[in-house]
Amino acid sequence: QVTLVESGGGSVQAGESLRLSCAASGRTSSIYTMGWFRQAPGKERGFVASISRIGDNTPYADSVKGRFTISNVNAKNTVYLQMNSLKPEDTAVYYCAAKRSVGDPRLGFDYWGQGTQVTVSS
Repeated sequence: QVTLVESGGGSVQAGESLRLSCAASGRTSSIYTMGWFRQAPGKERGFVASISRIGDNTPYADSVKGRFTISNVNAKNTVYLQMNSLKPEDTAVYYCAAKRSVGDPRLGFDYWGQGTQVTVSS
């Protein structure tokens, strides 16, 4: 079992930055990919970005390319999401996720965090 705990959410103005963190504990050796998803009010949860354990594959949703950067520190079992130039449409609950299997880095996540709220005002 893997437990994921997010931190770093908050309320900011448009154009500002936030960095989210996700710490994994438990059977972390089983994790192949970690990622971030988000869910805005009234919308389905959607993919934001993910990163493989060795960091060689980092896909992003088109809506965040060039503004968000995902990174990891394997020694700390932690993944980060640096969010720059935030827009009101980035407002959502952001979830950290982890998967054990190889394959599409946007799908098939096994473990989920509780989520952290990000609110961007104009």
